[in-house]
Amino acid sequence: MTSELSLQDLQDLILSLLPPRQILFTFASTSFDSCVSLDTKGVFMNMLPCSVWFLWLLFLLCADAADICPCERPELCRQVQRERDYEVFVFDVGGKTWKSYNWSTVTTVAAFGKYDPELMCHAHSVGARIVLKGDVYLADIVDQNNRTKWIQEKVDLAKHQFMDGINLDIEHAVETGSSEYRALTDLVKETSEAFHTQIPGSQVSFDVAWSPNCIDKRCYDYINIAKYSDLIFVMSYDEQSQIWGDCIAMANAPLEQTLNGYDQFLKLQIDSKKIIMGIPWYGYDYPCLNLSQEGICSIEKVPFRGAPCSDAAGTQKPYSWIMKQVNSSLTGRLWDSKQKAPYFNYQDEGGQIHQVWYDDPESLCPKANAVMSKGLRGIGMWNGNILDYSHDPVAQQQTAVMWNALLGC
Repeated sequence: MTSELSLQDLQDLILSLLPPRQILFTFASTSFDSCVSLDTKGVFMNMLPCSVWFLWLLFLLCADAADICPCERPELCRQVQRERDYEVFVFDVGGKTWKSYNWSTVTTVAAFGKYDPELMCHAHSVGARIVLKGDVYLADIVDQNNRTKWIQEKVDLAKHQFMDGINLDIEHAVETGSSEYRALTDLVKETSEAFHTQIPGSQVSFDVAWSPNCIDKRCYDYINIAKYSDLIFVMSYDEQSQIWGDCIAMANAPLEQTLNGYDQFLKLQIDSKKIIMGIPWYGYDYPCLNLSQEGICSIEKVPFRGAPCSDAAGTQKPYSWIMKQVNSSLTGRLWDSKQKAPYFNYQDEGGQIHQVWYDDPESLCPKANAVMSKGLRGIGMWNGNILDYSHDPVAQQQTAVMWNALLGC
């Protein structure tokens, strides 16, 4: 004995399983020997064997499963289009520390870790964008077809993950006028066009070194890259990547040098409202070959892109580690009045003397104030995960002050 499944019953069932599609398939018989295909207006199209119908439905279910909104509220899967007057741009490298961010200030999250739908849903719930990481070998996208394919893959991924744009993080050495030089500019232009067309209101940003003066041999077409991007994120850190003078430990982002970099970008007539100031929430731990009586730490010569020395002689350390290490250091927190940055010395278990340079609220505040005075679009950090988000009262206070410093002092 068979029971009749009405047209309306089956339509309601399929609609509950699938997003609306151009074609809906329904049964029109009391037996399961054949099925009728109808369009969304209920108009007869053709008769199909039910086995074919079931296979097609299974295919649609599998194809669409990944595009089903993972949020409790479906509207949270809509792309964020609201523009903010002041941007706080956060790089997130994975894990769940994002749950402790100061979301009252965050406007954009660049997701550089594994895709986390929970993070996407939460960011959208507070009106913050979440954007993809975009990195590619420039040699691979000199060819127009390869470039177009790469861009479309990123657009499709952003749609699939309900994201709001892309952050292009390409830090390769490039010679002015080379094929890679032109391809990079074309990549930014074409990426912006594709994202803005296919995901209206989406954001395309590009990461640049702390100065446009061919830092690390990154001789890019900064004027046009800024023209085609919605934002440029100026990475005002790792400023000792090329040390041309004495091989000594120095600040990760000396104040005068950092602010001079922004003056150089502005002299290129780049719109200040496209510029995000990037700051470090980490420092460098340098083993000292020698520590002079004046406290100067001589470091190993590690060349980088033509320079005889670099910060590669040190090791990056998160702010959470630094705050613990300074308490057991030889010197406690010291302050360099010229570079406007804190540092300290400590001795490891093997007897090696180290010097650690970093940024804290005192060094960050004048930088954040310069965002306002120079009329920049906002501020951001590398990266949001590396504060101490534990329940320790001291750590909580230190973390809160670092977030507050983003808004100036």
